[in-house]
Amino acid sequence: MTRYLSLLFLSAALALPGLPFAAPLAPQQQAVHVLNRLAFGPRPGDVERVQRMGVHAWIDEQLHPEAIPLPASLGRRLDGLDTAQRSAGASLAEFLELRKAVRMDDEGAKQRRRLAEAKVAREANEARLWRAIDSPRQLEEVMVDFWYNHFNVFSGKDIDRALITSYENEAIRPHVLGSFRELLGATAKHPAMLYYLDNAVSSARGVNENYARELMELHTLGVDGGYTQQDVTELARMLTGWTFEQRRLASGGEGFRFEPKRHDRGTKTWLGQLIQPAGQQEGEHALDVLAVHPTTARHVSRQLAQYFVSDDPPRALVERMAKTWRETGGDIRSVLRTLFTSDEFMSTEAAGAKFKTPYQFVVSAARASAVPVANVQPLVGTMAQLGMPLYGCQTPDGYKNTQDAWLNPDALTRRITFATALAGGRLPLSTPPTAPPPLPPPPAAVDVSMAALPVVAPAAPKMAALDPDALQAALGASVSRQTLDIVQQQPDKLRAAMLLGSPDFMQR
Repeated sequence: MTRYLSLLFLSAALALPGLPFAAPLAPQQQAVHVLNRLAFGPRPGDVERVQRMGVHAWIDEQLHPEAIPLPASLGRRLDGLDTAQRSAGASLAEFLELRKAVRMDDEGAKQRRRLAEAKVAREANEARLWRAIDSPRQLEEVMVDFWYNHFNVFSGKDIDRALITSYENEAIRPHVLGSFRELLGATAKHPAMLYYLDNAVSSARGVNENYARELMELHTLGVDGGYTQQDVTELARMLTGWTFEQRRLASGGEGFRFEPKRHDRGTKTWLGQLIQPAGQQEGEHALDVLAVHPTTARHVSRQLAQYFVSDDPPRALVERMAKTWRETGGDIRSVLRTLFTSDEFMSTEAAGAKFKTPYQFVVSAARASAVPVANVQPLVGTMAQLGMPLYGCQTPDGYKNTQDAWLNPDALTRRITFATALAGGRLPLSTPPTAPPPLPPPPAAVDVSMAALPVVAPAAPKMAALDPDALQAALGASVSRQTLDIVQQQPDKLRAAMLLGSPDFMQR
């Protein structure tokens, strides 16, 4: 059946972006559009609820997630994740203790470390995916996806295995709709970022430019932001002494600390400014300048518009967003309001014009199917096989969100394989895992053979197949008449898989 579906939809999918609405968006189409952009797609009943509430009222609600209560069931599941609630220090303490035991050839230490690291990785995946699938604060979860990629930290770099959950919970999540300056500062000072981009070891005697370069090139001004290599070097000097001490953190001490003895105390010239020696305040001043710089406003506004509107967003929209950025000092909520209330966002050209990343595809399939997800491992495995392991991007630029990064025949076939398994009830999502899964291989070594796609083990209980009529109702106007005509001609046992494997569903 997978081969049949692949041949049926492959030629249509390769023509993406494919099936925009030909007329002005009707109310249901508007509801579907905002659910595909401000949320990870509709769940059963969501389209009708957004229509009753009104699209603009729903957008306003999503912009204020603190007023949306979390379901008690989701709260209980999250509370049960021990490692996902830990501070950076507590997680690091366990990591260092186990590493020491391994070095001392303590009996069983390697196994304990493997299991401990697997538990941290599993619970980080569970916390992220349970929220993305079940939280009614959908825009908050979408922005966690956006900002984590913007300020990416690779979980596979030694102690960052232990720090990644704290990084998301403390540096990213609290600021996704707030002040960009606060978000910038939180990521700059978190031990996970300090370690990942090596600023923790940067000193006057050995200046490391990694973080300074990415701070300007990726996080703020952009690669064409008008700065020079000398500006990178001078910023790196300004940030010397921004560090943390592993054992102090593990014993309950502070995370970020400024170490005056490591700081370059000379004068610097950065972005045309003479910077007098001022210790930590030199770096704080740099973040102040970069957060509200007009070039940052334009660069990050374009990235937001690319994520929410189209791969090549309208220049006029980006300029209006950048204007809001400058007027509000980088208030993310205000910039997003400008975006979501624009004609460009609600246009026929924007509807269905974005191709889902593997993360968006897998989460949206889980939401549309309404299968209770107790076991996230099949979803995590699918994302890895599609080239997007969760927390697994090794480079600081994070995962791309454009069509050319993810659309190719092999990836489409893999998506259809996943859709077929999910629709047929062959993924054990509702069954909690009985044992910790082994650690995944690093992304560079991921097996991308078709045989490696996640399938239920023979001994696992079979899940119920999806109801194609219920699935079609949940997706609403996101499924085109062309696709519906094809699907309706097929046997019932194929219809749900065809909906989830269709070009329409791979778009958002």
